Amino acid sequence: MKRFNFPKVIYLLAVIIFLAFELTSDAQQKTDKNNKSEMSCPMMQDMADKNKSHKDCPLMKKNESQTSEMKIYNQNNTDRRKMVMERGAKEMGFSQTATTHHFLIMKDGGAIQVEVNNAKDAYNLARIRTHLIEIAGEFQNGIFSTPFAVHGQVPPGVPEMDNLKNEIRYSYEETKKGARVRITTTNPKALEAIHKFLKFQIEEHHTGDPTSQ
Repeated sequence: MKRFNFPKVIYLLAVIIFLAFELTSDAQQKTDKNNKSEMSCPMMQDMADKNKSHKDCPLMKKNESQTSEMKIYNQNNTDRRKMVMERGAKEMGFSQTATTHHFLIMKDGGAIQVEVNNAKDAYNLARIRTHLIEIAGEFQNGIFSTPFAVHGQVPPGVPEMDNLKNEIRYSYEETKKGARVRITTTNPKALEAIHKFLKFQIEEHHTGDPTSQ
């Protein structure tokens, strides 16, 4: 009769029990991890269908929607900036990349200032000065066709600036690297309109100028 090797049998049983324990423990950890992932959404517990995944959580969907909207906004913002640059070059008659715009808000009005980036750029310098001389004359007469053509809309403040043109003074001034149109008024309503107009220009041209005095 064949004898059993008890030490060997006991060893094999121990190995089998250990492996079974490890498999059970690993399965439990995965279950806990999945449950934790789902419950990490604070709205998951309120979902009617408990069989839905973490991605079905309303909060997660809202976040994904906001991310998608932000991408669209950034794309639209980039396209608009490109449009303003292209139309600006056409309507103003000088390069928008070789020059720098500034829209300055002041207590008595403000200023539209454009200068060349390179002091030796005589071509764009001359065109800046010609353009701003024309702008000063047009704005004084209530003609705002250039900003409308550049931005594709009537900028905020323009209707009031047109109605109150006799209360506003537009004067042309040369600077070392360009020129500016100084805008002044003593009329509170006209002042408010001028500031609205300049703030719009700051945003559209991405100049980074202060939007307050």
